Amino acid sequence: MMKHLGILAHSTEGAALSFLTFCQEGVRRLGSHVYPDVTLDYIAFGHSMPAWDTGDYASVRATLAVSVKRLARAGADFFICPDNTAHLALEQPGEDFAIPGLHIAEVVAEQAARDSRRRVGVLGTSYTMDGPVYPEALARRGITTEVPEADDRHIINKVIFDELVNGVFTDESRREYVRIIDQLAGRGCDAVALVCTEIPLLVPPEVSPLPTLDSTRLVTLAALDVAVGDRTMPTWRGGPISG
Repeated sequence: MMKHLGILAHSTEGAALSFLTFCQEGVRRLGSHVYPDVTLDYIAFGHSMPAWDTGDYASVRATLAVSVKRLARAGADFFICPDNTAHLALEQPGEDFAIPGLHIAEVVAEQAARDSRRRVGVLGTSYTMDGPVYPEALARRGITTEVPEADDRHIINKVIFDELVNGVFTDESRREYVRIIDQLAGRGCDAVALVCTEIPLLVPPEVSPLPTLDSTRLVTLAALDVAVGDRTMPTWRGGPISG
């Protein structure tokens, strides 16, 4: 029996891409109009912005926990959160979530290790680029990380919040991202992790100077593997990842 996926949304475009990827890949693997059950729950990101701005990750976690409870009541067996920044809050100590989840950074780091990457550039929100989630997940697999210079981190973050999360994807911003990725290549990176879940919509693999780790699709495809029984059920229920 297939498992029921819950998608814990925290940003619009990334959650939409995850939902579409899950259904479309399900059809490709299982047959016409067939995919595992999936439920999406979304408490608007704007309600959490004051807490993000003050660094009150515990409050963000509490909001996300409400969504997880609603997914559980809808029948979901496990969840993914196609929002990398949210994992800063999901990793905060607290009561176990109602159902287990696949941790997006662990899935990305697993793929980087399978690809034999040694130094990975990290592109995401300022919270993600400055935070510990990806350095720690990759370091557990012997992989080092690089982030862009401060001015370029500002550009990346501004484009995410002013454009990408609102479904705006411009050639000018794409050129800026490609320039920044090219600089990471010059610093010795052998891949770039696109760890704001909207970035893969702006920077497809064919335009990137480095091989990409598409966090949105990677975590979604891993979720499909769980749902059809090709990957074991996750056990993480929030809180720090030990390794």
